Amino acid sequence: MNSRQQSPLFPESSLPPEKDSLQRLVSADTSLKAAIGVFEQHMRQEGFSIHTIKAFTSDLRLLGKFLGIGQPVGNIGSKELNDFLFWLKNERGVPCSPKSYARRVTTLKVFFEWLNQGDVLTHNPATAVIQESVTSPLPNLPTDSEIEQALAVSTAWLTGENRRKPDARPHLLLTLLLKTGIKKGEAMTIHPNHIDRGDEDNEPTLFIRYKSPRMRYKERKVPLDASWLETLDLYLEQYAPPDTLFTCTARNLEYILRDIGDEAELERGKLSFENVRWASALRDYRANVDPDQIRQRLGLSKVTWRETKNKLDKLVAKLYPT
Repeated sequence: MNSRQQSPLFPESSLPPEKDSLQRLVSADTSLKAAIGVFEQHMRQEGFSIHTIKAFTSDLRLLGKFLGIGQPVGNIGSKELNDFLFWLKNERGVPCSPKSYARRVTTLKVFFEWLNQGDVLTHNPATAVIQESVTSPLPNLPTDSEIEQALAVSTAWLTGENRRKPDARPHLLLTLLLKTGIKKGEAMTIHPNHIDRGDEDNEPTLFIRYKSPRMRYKERKVPLDASWLETLDLYLEQYAPPDTLFTCTARNLEYILRDIGDEAELERGKLSFENVRWASALRDYRANVDPDQIRQRLGLSKVTWRETKNKLDKLVAKLYPT
């Protein structure tokens, strides 16, 4: 990933035709309920994930519950949004975790920026919402010795020790995640032709690609270990994937990590996609790899990296006290 931030929902130049049609459907007098419906169409057009669409829509309906779903969007200002956020945290009577609160703030900013950029509103009232500093707890990562135990298990399964049929997939997956720190969704979309084997002058690399145009800013090249290609060749011979590299479901990949962790006698849940991603970043961070290289390898924006780096500093202090 390069240093560019996510591109705006609309370019600064004239809006494309499909956005003009949305402008005609929404005005400052449009009810929040109707505007949410049009915004949902916009998210689908822009290739938002189904999970994001569901979360954003649910958040906005919750705003409608607080303000009144028939409230005209032009009547919603920063005060109303701040009152809504205060209600979420203190008066609703339902726990609002730091993660949920942060997402709901993001929902407000994206929704009202969309209205502002489409000239429905003259300004974005969500710009001035109170962005409380919320930090999720530190992940419970596997230690260096536990990672070595897990690698020993996946290696044994690779070679067929312990009277088990040789299986390259567990070792391929674990070593890939430890080296690259990619997310589960990114692993599921890898095609064999996304892997550049390199040559005498260039190291092997993995090209992380996205189908959605709005996610192209996250595309990047990630270095691989040359030794990993040997495992890859064994895997390709065993599974002969016709399309994507991993022929199973994302849930099955989670089960593979779980089974490795169980065999290695690790605490259940320690060997997860998210934890291995953090462990990979922590390894490089402790090895004094340039922070910006780590950021780009993980596909993080500079804003997100600030919180990630803060957590890495805390993990180093907690796990490796001097």
